[in-house]
Amino acid sequence: MKEFDVYVQNKPGELARVCELLGGQGVNIKAIASERGNDRPMIKIVTDDEATTKATLKRSGIQFDLRDVIAVKMPDRPGELGKVSRKLARAMVNVDSIYIMGKEGGLTEIAFTVDNHRKAEEAFR
Repeated sequence: MKEFDVYVQNKPGELARVCELLGGQGVNIKAIASERGNDRPMIKIVTDDEATTKATLKRSGIQFDLRDVIAVKMPDRPGELGKVSRKLARAMVNVDSIYIMGKEGGLTEIAFTVDNHRKAEEAFR
């Protein structure tokens, strides 16, 4: 799974533009977050169709970077995210971004981007 770090202009309508482009190509957004605190606002997106997302953004001239995502399902109860985060800390893995992908059947799916994908995967085994 990949996270698209999509760089947009700092003006109204940029989120709508990106979401409409992807929706128009039948791409479903599974997770989304944004950052506007720097010189280059960014929308972080995980979709259900990496190839179409990539092609759509390229064709539209929208700049983006790709990052590997680790998705973890955990029980939806207090303290579980702390346990998962502690595993990464013990493995000396720094979390770059984190967000909820969804909840279903008593489980929460969390997406992480990290500084060391290999170490993170080992920590979760």
